[in-house]
Amino acid sequence: MRKFLSKVLNRKVLTTVLIAMQVIWWVVMFSRASRIYPKINAVFSIIGIFVIIYIINRDNNPSYKLAWVLPIMVFPLFGVIIYLLYSNKRPSRYLRKKFKKSKEVLIKSLEGQNMRQEEEVIEHMQPRDASRAGYLLRSGYPVYSDTQTTFYPSGEELLPSILEKISKAERFIFLEYFIIEEGEVWSSILKVLAEKAKAGVDVRVIYDDVGSVSKLPTGYNLKLSSKGIKSAVFNPFVPFISGVMNNRDHRKILVVDGHTSFTGGINLADEYMNLISPYGYWKDSAVMLRGKASWSFTYMFLDMWNVITGASEDFNSYRFEIQSGEAIPSNGFVQPFSDSPLDDEAISQRVYIDIITQAEKYVYICTPYLNIDDEMKNALSFAAKRGVDVRIITPGIPDKKIVYRLTRSYYPSLIVAGVKIYEYTPGFVHAKSIVCDDKTAVVGTINMDFRSLYLHFECGVLMTGTSAVISVRDDAVEMFGVCREIKIPYKRNLVGRVFDSVLRTFAPLM
Repeated sequence: MRKFLSKVLNRKVLTTVLIAMQVIWWVVMFSRASRIYPKINAVFSIIGIFVIIYIINRDNNPSYKLAWVLPIMVFPLFGVIIYLLYSNKRPSRYLRKKFKKSKEVLIKSLEGQNMRQEEEVIEHMQPRDASRAGYLLRSGYPVYSDTQTTFYPSGEELLPSILEKISKAERFIFLEYFIIEEGEVWSSILKVLAEKAKAGVDVRVIYDDVGSVSKLPTGYNLKLSSKGIKSAVFNPFVPFISGVMNNRDHRKILVVDGHTSFTGGINLADEYMNLISPYGYWKDSAVMLRGKASWSFTYMFLDMWNVITGASEDFNSYRFEIQSGEAIPSNGFVQPFSDSPLDDEAISQRVYIDIITQAEKYVYICTPYLNIDDEMKNALSFAAKRGVDVRIITPGIPDKKIVYRLTRSYYPSLIVAGVKIYEYTPGFVHAKSIVCDDKTAVVGTINMDFRSLYLHFECGVLMTGTSAVISVRDDAVEMFGVCREIKIPYKRNLVGRVFDSVLRTFAPLM
């Protein structure tokens, strides 16, 4: 009975019930208003015209605009009110003010040296690579050379390295993850974190409230505190229909002592390390940085920490400096970056499109979800049409069936353009990577969908000429061997084509 009550009364179930009740209430109220007061529809039809004009003139993605214009035209009353409630793509005003304040404090405390670029690094880059690096630099993220990169093609290969590195920490351990779930993986990590905190190491954890809503018990931060671990929860979830809840901290960052950092698609839960297999084999990836480039991830974490907690610390005390005579084996250039919904600059999308449009031989992409706008679709299609070998790997076993249907709806037009689509037959692909011409790769948290590209806080590492680039390529080539290539004709019946068309229309809102 206790187990039954714990399942029924857990936070996820209660949240779902509360939201469902709100949806039902809104539907009932809208239907009653339309039936009892016919003039209301006429009034909202007029209001809807002005709202549509406002939407069209906003500096937004065209697909996003269309997804709102259609429901407002067809259902003025319902469409206008839902738009007012749910259309905001940016975090709450309160959260935006905190980010702005944190940035001002940071710049002042570091006297402009927070993310200083070493000019000699840029000077050694090829012009085209330097141009891409310059774009990220203007967004606040330097490019480094004194950094070693190591690629991990699975969670089970990553976990031992995480445990090894945090067990050797002497000063601090910072973790920021979308999902943390109680289980074997987190227990093994938590044990080391608690030991290190007891030994005086500064251990901090940030987790996203929505990502972990069904994974951790309510008030989990208090449990961490009892072990000497500082914690912060990003954008605590309130069961109320609001666009503010769209903005999640989807980043995965682990920093040890400022010299070693990890990022990628892998969350801290058992399925990511294949201890459990709800969707077949879980294919994921990550990258470890050792050296100067880890400073960018230290900076990202502390900036988020300040925003959530209201703290204002001297970031310089967490900077890692390579000691004179210390050699870090490295080759190529490494540029960690973060993407945010705080502005209208889709940094991740811009980097991906630049890589695709500059490709000469091949572009291999891994993504769990494919939900892209015309700009990205055209870039992929044009690259294929000019002879570039463009390949996209998606899951063979989905974790979300409706999103899987949406992913597959993009196949026909891409295949016709010459893009090759592969579905990973052993299970679910959660890896997020792009590799091009044995020269450039990005590994990070960025899905090729509207949420990652426009709504979430994300991060990644742009690598140029590093050994990890070849590792990312080899991993993709190995995956092709266990994938099924999707060919034309890609069969869909009439009902399926209509359903897919509706999904595509409202894809930006999913």
